[in-house]
Amino acid sequence: MSIGLIVLIVVVLIVIFVIAIYNGLVRLKVQCDNAWSDIDVQLKRRYDLIPNLVETVKGYAAHEKGTLEGVVAARNKAMTTEGPAAKAEAEGMLTSALRQVFALAEAYPQLRAVESFTQLQQTLNQIEDSVQNARRYYNAVVRDFNTKIAVFPSNIIAGMFNFKPREFFEVSAPAEREVPKVSFGSAAS
Repeated sequence: MSIGLIVLIVVVLIVIFVIAIYNGLVRLKVQCDNAWSDIDVQLKRRYDLIPNLVETVKGYAAHEKGTLEGVVAARNKAMTTEGPAAKAEAEGMLTSALRQVFALAEAYPQLRAVESFTQLQQTLNQIEDSVQNARRYYNAVVRDFNTKIAVFPSNIIAGMFNFKPREFFEVSAPAEREVPKVSFGSAAS
C-alpha cells in the first residue's frame, strides 16, 4: 500500500468518526428540545386549568380575593418566563399559590363538595404527575447531552460545533420540593 492510500483511509475514518459524534450530539440536542416541548405542553394544560379553578373558588370564597389574585399573578409570571431554571422558579411560586387555594377548601366544606372543584383537583393532580414525568425525562436527556459534551473525544467535536450544555429543570427551594396536596377526601359537615 502506498502512503497516499493509507493517509486517505485515515482521513476517511476520521471524517466518519467526526460525523458519527456530531450526529450523536445533534440527536441528543433534538431530544432535549423535544423533551422541553413536552414540559411546555403539560404546563400549558396547567395554565389553562387555573382560570377555571380560580372562578370555581371565587364563587364560594369571594372574600379570599388576595389569594386568588396571587394565583393569577403567579400563573401569568410562569407563562411568560423563559428557560428551564427561571421556569422552575416561577413554577415553584405557582405551586405554592395553588397550595393556598387548595387550603381554602379546608375552610369551605361546601367548596369541597362541588363536583367541578373536585374534577379540577383531579385534573390538576394528573397534570402535576405528567409535569413530573416530563421533567424527569427532560433532565435525563439533558444529563446525557451534557455528559456527551463533556467527555473525550466528543467534547472536541462539541467545542468545534459550539454545542453548549443545557440547564436542568429542577426545583430549587426545599419547600417547593414537597408534593402539592390536591386531594382532600370526603368533606366533614
